[in-house]
Amino acid sequence: MAGTDSSKDFIQRPSPAVILCEPQLGENIGTAARAMANFGLWDLRLVRPRDGWPNEKAVNAASRADHVIERVRVFETLEAAIADLTMVYATTARPRDLQKPVFGPEEAGRHLVGHIESGAGAGLLFGRERWGLLNEEVALADAIVTLPVEAAFASLNIAQAVLILAYEWRRQTELGRQLPFADVLADVAPREELTGLFGHLEDALERSGFFTSPEKRPTVVNNLRTLLTRGQFSSQEVRTLRGVISSLDRKHQRPNPNREKRGE
Repeated sequence: MAGTDSSKDFIQRPSPAVILCEPQLGENIGTAARAMANFGLWDLRLVRPRDGWPNEKAVNAASRADHVIERVRVFETLEAAIADLTMVYATTARPRDLQKPVFGPEEAGRHLVGHIESGAGAGLLFGRERWGLLNEEVALADAIVTLPVEAAFASLNIAQAVLILAYEWRRQTELGRQLPFADVLADVAPREELTGLFGHLEDALERSGFFTSPEKRPTVVNNLRTLLTRGQFSSQEVRTLRGVISSLDRKHQRPNPNREKRGE
């Protein structure tokens, strides 16, 4: 969905924090920030980013998600990064030998929404690019979130995982039930206009010799009317179709020089 309008002002609403544990590449931080911005998240926390912070590559990859990048906070320990949160979900594609509830993205989104709407803080914890989260880091979380991925290829890019969970969180909110724009479909043409189209087309077909078998004419006409009715055409579309019929009808009525030369 590239090329959409980014000129509207961002409204900072309560949302989950995103915590990246020891991210290695600035590009991954930036694309994660962009994924957050897509769905209204803004609180990005980094635990010991390999290349330090600020990171120019992250800024470039964020693609104008400046309101996320400018608020990034860096922590030396995971414990410090989640100290103010009362619900933390750890994301992982691997089973862990830990007594933790395991949620899919939709259920996790519902829990997060309810928790945040109560006025409490919540966060989503993501691991390193190469091996994810350590067991001792998952142990600090309240629950595990995993995705219904293909078992033979379960690893996701950090930004992809952030995008999916940010989407599921927003989908459970009131905002998630509001699309950014509505359709612009015109009203269906009144039956009078459609009836006029039927007559226009049938007259033109009659003049062109389309109806070669009088006994089959009613069946063909009914099929044509059924087809055109199913189209749910707008008034403008009906006018366009009638213009096409008129143009073809006039062409049929004009003399054909080639036929005249052949003496037809």
